[in-house]
Amino acid sequence: MKKVRIGIIGIGNMGSSHAKNLMEGKVPGAELIAVCDINPERLKWAKETFGDQVLLFEDSASLFFSKTIDAIIIATPHYDHSPLAIQGFENNLHVLTEKPAGVYTKQVREMNEAASKGDRVFGIMYNQRTNPLYEKLRDLIQNGELGEIRRTNWIITNWYRSQHYYNSGGWRATWAGEGGGVLLNQDPHQLDLWQWICGMPIRVRAFCGFGKYHKIEVEDDVTAYVEYENGATGVFVTTTGEAPGTNRFEVTGDNGKIVIENDKLIFWRNRVFNEKLVMESDSPFAKPECWKCEVPIKEENLQHIGIMRNWVAAILNGSKLLAPGEEGIKGLTLSNAMLLSAWTDNWVELPMNEDLFYEKLQEKINTSCYKKENVDNKTFDLKDTYK
Repeated sequence: MKKVRIGIIGIGNMGSSHAKNLMEGKVPGAELIAVCDINPERLKWAKETFGDQVLLFEDSASLFFSKTIDAIIIATPHYDHSPLAIQGFENNLHVLTEKPAGVYTKQVREMNEAASKGDRVFGIMYNQRTNPLYEKLRDLIQNGELGEIRRTNWIITNWYRSQHYYNSGGWRATWAGEGGGVLLNQDPHQLDLWQWICGMPIRVRAFCGFGKYHKIEVEDDVTAYVEYENGATGVFVTTTGEAPGTNRFEVTGDNGKIVIENDKLIFWRNRVFNEKLVMESDSPFAKPECWKCEVPIKEENLQHIGIMRNWVAAILNGSKLLAPGEEGIKGLTLSNAMLLSAWTDNWVELPMNEDLFYEKLQEKINTSCYKKENVDNKTFDLKDTYK
């Protein structure tokens, strides 16, 4: 195979961006062959933009039946990610899905099982993994520079959204149409990075505000507390109703703390491990000597293009995936666990009770203002698609 022939399913905001990047040759070894969307207006846009260079399909079944592609990029509403990926694997296609991996972990587990039955390359668009700030933080932790993690804290509240944003599509911010709010729409990247860098916790306690700042069904404010196997703790705070917002990720370990904020990585590095000083110092108020180190970041942040290049290279050359699709279940587990904790007003142990979450979600869907049959029949309003 000299080039990977790609079809994109869903050409709203993200899908159209991916299409342009491919057509402009920004992904070596890739060729955009086809686009697919159930919205005629989006197909009209594709025709006007790409002319006869790209095939147009009104539904995914027709695209699969055409046998014109080697791989698909999925950029549709959340509920369709896992089913379309499964269909892709059944048609012997490589798959790159947008985030999140799905709405609930049971659905994503089925997708992962389908992927494991073949040899197709499966990736997820966790483009923040290409951000050199987070790559460096992960490297410092994995190489022991910070020592054992003791506390994690991510405040990510710069997602401010108006009511007009939520009114732009009937499916938005509904349990039946979108399956969640700020955790599922805005925060999948941060939840993924949190576990990618710090590991998965063993239990979660969360407090969610549902329609706290907007006239919506789903969560728009979340404060979650987690505990890790080694006794470390973590806090995750997020909202779409607060301005000015903050994006600050802090990880504390035995050898100091690392903070990512305002596109800078600051390492407050102790000369002596905290644990050693605590036990050996003969002073009641001793503190370790600490150096403020601004860690230089020189690498380019390739974002979506970086993930597509990596995925295509994995298909053509067997390169290691930066964001394997199977790992999408981890960040989604955190999201599901936070919602389940709020719904049950209790701790959620990990691995979580996936059946209970699914049961609770179905209750929400059945009372959703966006009709449940829209989910079952896949009649989503795609006039405005995802960020």
